[in-house]
Amino acid sequence: MPANNIVVECDKVTQRFGSRTIYSDLSFAIEEGQTLGLLGKNGTGKTTIINILNGYLRPTSGTCRIWGEDSSSLSPQTKARIGLQLEGHIQHSYFDVRQIEKFYSRFFDRWNSDAYYNLISRLRIAPKQKISTMSCGQRSQVALGLIMAQDPDLLVLDDFSMGLDPGYRRLFVEKLQDFAASGSTPKTLFLTSHIIQDMEKIITHCMIFDYGRVICHMPIGQLLDTLHRYTFTSDLDRMPFDCRLINPERQHENLWEAYSFEPTTDVEYYIKNIGANLVSCSNVSLHDAFIGLTGKY
Repeated sequence: MPANNIVVECDKVTQRFGSRTIYSDLSFAIEEGQTLGLLGKNGTGKTTIINILNGYLRPTSGTCRIWGEDSSSLSPQTKARIGLQLEGHIQHSYFDVRQIEKFYSRFFDRWNSDAYYNLISRLRIAPKQKISTMSCGQRSQVALGLIMAQDPDLLVLDDFSMGLDPGYRRLFVEKLQDFAASGSTPKTLFLTSHIIQDMEKIITHCMIFDYGRVICHMPIGQLLDTLHRYTFTSDLDRMPFDCRLINPERQHENLWEAYSFEPTTDVEYYIKNIGANLVSCSNVSLHDAFIGLTGKY
């Protein structure tokens, strides 16, 4: 295991598609036992970095490593330790419930059939039901069951809430929470989702992408403790640039809203100094933090 128990490491990764740069010199690491949630608007490169990590795409420059191995040439032993679910949930939809379990069980030495069939039983899915006849939510749960049976050390889920109704989403979140706490060795999770409320219940760390850059990467508790939302009134048509205020936006008439990581006393002093009147300073949810840091549009 590399120093500091680093499971995933991206080192100065640049990815371009033609003249478009998705990100430049992207660097981050995920340590063993962390659950990292990757947030970003459509087109910011969330699925791209997952494809690079799993060796499906070579970056324009830079390197991604999993347990110290270059992701473009992972060994079979390392691949067997990774559970991956991409958008679309599941392949081989012509199999039925039993056939797909039997097929995947041949590839993993730590396969646990009980973990799979316990979930299938809870969902009341018939053993001979074909994957192609299932709802989107059922397919995603079958995929989750297959991943749980694999017992991976690293679980990578891309948009894990896609297409799920509230009941299936809650079940999915509960299973992920159980998985993160299971096993004799720490489990590491790397997740993306557009349902940020679900993400907030699971993750220990958060990374927010904007177009071409990382806005923040920190423990979720630190993010929610240090980021605040400010509302204030001002007759200014445009807010002067200042690094203490993030994305100041007029809400209506003379009411403004902005976010800041800076100490509240410093921000309140600045707001007063530009002739504005502070209305409120409040903590934020992860959903509010994402909107505040990336902007509404």
